[in-house]
Amino acid sequence: MDLEGVIRSHPAKKDSWKTVLTLAYQSLGVVYGDLSTSPLYVYKSTFAEDIQHSETNEEIYGVLSFVFWTLTLIPLVKYVFIVLRADDNGEGGTFALYSLLCRHARVSSLPNCQLADQDLSEYTKEGVVSSAKTLRGSTLKSTLEKYRVLQTVLLVLALIGTCMVIGDGVLTPAISVFSAVSGLELSMHKEQHRYVEVPVACVILIFLFALQHYGTHRVGFLFAPIVITWLLCISAIGAYNIIHWNPHVYRALSPYYMYKFLKKTQRGGWMSLGGILLCITGSEAMFADLGHFSQLSIQIAFTFVVYPSLILAYMGQAAYLSKHHVLESNYRIGFYVSVPERIRWPVLAIAILAAVVGSQAVITGTFSIIKQCSALGCFPRVKIVHTSSKIHGQIYIPEINWTLMLLCLAVTVGFRDTKRLGNASGLAVITVMLVTTCLMSLVMVLCWHKSIFLAICFIFFFGSIEALYFSASLIKFLEGAWVPVALSFIFLVVMYVWHYGTLKKYESDVQNKVSINWLLSLGPTLGIVRVRGIGLIHTELVSGIPAVFSHFVTNLPAFHQVVVFLCIKSVPVPHVRPEERFLVGRVGPKEYRLYRCIARYGYHDVHKDDVEFEKDLVRSVAEFIRSERPECDLRLEELETDEKMTVVGTSSSNMEGIRLSEDKDFPEIAGTSELREIKSPVRVRKRVRFVLPESPRIDRETQEELQELMEAREAGMAFILGHSYVRAKRGSSLMKKIVINFGYDFLRRNFRGPSYALSIPHASTLEVGMVYYV
Repeated sequence: MDLEGVIRSHPAKKDSWKTVLTLAYQSLGVVYGDLSTSPLYVYKSTFAEDIQHSETNEEIYGVLSFVFWTLTLIPLVKYVFIVLRADDNGEGGTFALYSLLCRHARVSSLPNCQLADQDLSEYTKEGVVSSAKTLRGSTLKSTLEKYRVLQTVLLVLALIGTCMVIGDGVLTPAISVFSAVSGLELSMHKEQHRYVEVPVACVILIFLFALQHYGTHRVGFLFAPIVITWLLCISAIGAYNIIHWNPHVYRALSPYYMYKFLKKTQRGGWMSLGGILLCITGSEAMFADLGHFSQLSIQIAFTFVVYPSLILAYMGQAAYLSKHHVLESNYRIGFYVSVPERIRWPVLAIAILAAVVGSQAVITGTFSIIKQCSALGCFPRVKIVHTSSKIHGQIYIPEINWTLMLLCLAVTVGFRDTKRLGNASGLAVITVMLVTTCLMSLVMVLCWHKSIFLAICFIFFFGSIEALYFSASLIKFLEGAWVPVALSFIFLVVMYVWHYGTLKKYESDVQNKVSINWLLSLGPTLGIVRVRGIGLIHTELVSGIPAVFSHFVTNLPAFHQVVVFLCIKSVPVPHVRPEERFLVGRVGPKEYRLYRCIARYGYHDVHKDDVEFEKDLVRSVAEFIRSERPECDLRLEELETDEKMTVVGTSSSNMEGIRLSEDKDFPEIAGTSELREIKSPVRVRKRVRFVLPESPRIDRETQEELQELMEAREAGMAFILGHSYVRAKRGSSLMKKIVINFGYDFLRRNFRGPSYALSIPHASTLEVGMVYYV
């Protein structure tokens, strides 16, 4: 599956109004499904227990005032006008902010970073000067780079935000679907609806997660109409309730009513803030899904469609409740009591569809952030299925999907009410926002080069608001808020153990790599028989000779005539352009036929399948051979450093370089008089040919090397995977032994290994394990 062209030609970068408005329309179905369904449960969660709706209406007016100003300050001011500007080359989310910081200060958690990575086109944002060239923030930058503990704190902070997003992927479908289904309580007896709501909600949730395997591209075109219909529905009902019941409800938008609310309710009012903050659930999706749309399109959709609709909906509910203090049948305050009875069933159907759409967006976002974590070495390898060959970002992770479903069903069946589900969801939402606020303050100083005073003002203003809501949510720890804490703790332990074990494994690989002197002492034949074929040795090292190679050479009687040390690494950018995909260099003297190829991918990039990847790999080595400048006698130090690498693009990005064909009938190419062919011997079954440009001409030695590479490719390619197993050495602390010997070892054994992650054909794979003590 080759989505590189799709990624680079994404229409989000175009400036035409038609494109912007089209993206704004599409974003309504993808980004705002969760946020638009919040009126289903905000008032119900707020008045669940802590405060009571009285005849004076001070409580309902105060809640409306809090909802209005919270929606205005957090989603509108903070996210729409500030946070959306902190994109990482068009991508958003917690890890995008962390990646942005890693490139402006040396705090990256990736062990195999290179100076050559800084030359990538997307490494430095357009118009942004490296913070090393300005005095602003230099103290903060040097402090972060100096103290390893601060780098660890920054990583843990990003992981906490990520874990809470995963927790939100469990809680949002549960509370959205359950709240939508709760409309049934008005159509049946109180004793009956309890036995209907939970089974119906569970059936919908099972159906929702079971459909993830098929992707959303087949029904995705329905998402925007469903959300638009829902927004029109709640805004129309809100306008009707305002006009019909209380036209003067707009006065409650004054901040004065917040003061009156807290003065009267005191501790109960403060605790009820945990329900009020649910009005901003889904706000983080505006930033997290930025890569699929554009900044302007998301701003337009929220400012002119979503925001007015939500305000009308909340005002309408408040207007209705201000005239209805004793509800019939003693039902709790909720969304459906304010819906006219004649249209309740159609509204119930639309609400369920909108809840499914909102849940779908959260689940997809969870898949996406886990893929980012896995790419950056902070989550074990998982199977990633791309459900659409045309739409980038639509992925499916089976293990995560079924885990989320089981957890979601357990939470729904275990809680069985909106109150505790709201407490759990609220804590997850506000924690992610606090993490974003903290990371944004660092981005302002290190990336935007603003004054530290401005960053302090930002974190103080928005952080104070979010800390108030956070405290109100945390106080309900025993009433449901423990769920996101428990889930996040489990995922955080998994992520940090995997990251720590990966770092120790890489350090052991570096310590045990073989010296170039050992290689030179063997001679060009390596002391064994060199047989036809390409030996592809997978390694995490970006320099030096892996220990697994010496193991093969000393224990096998023969080895391949061409050896390529392949390193597939992730870099802290969302995408690596196809023309910058490969770094190719030579290991040892030319006659040894040893090459190093580093394939670089961003955390949002799609890995090609094995056939296309093999062709690009061979062609990149051939292009390196052709374009390599003739060097006289290389000194031993230059061979040891092994840093002379050439950037080579994929075949689709470089039409002027070498062309590779493995078909029996080679297609005719226009202007063949200007091209020369190096043909392989006729006796082989598989025909491989390189087509070279006429200029510049190549010498005979280079032609012979290319000929040998073609013959090796015709003979076949073998994949050698060297597994380095790490164990805690004697004398290590008890905690280190538990983490390495049990935690990391358990994750390595039970999650997918490199052969799955890299789509390597198993028939030609040789795996060898080596144990290192760290």
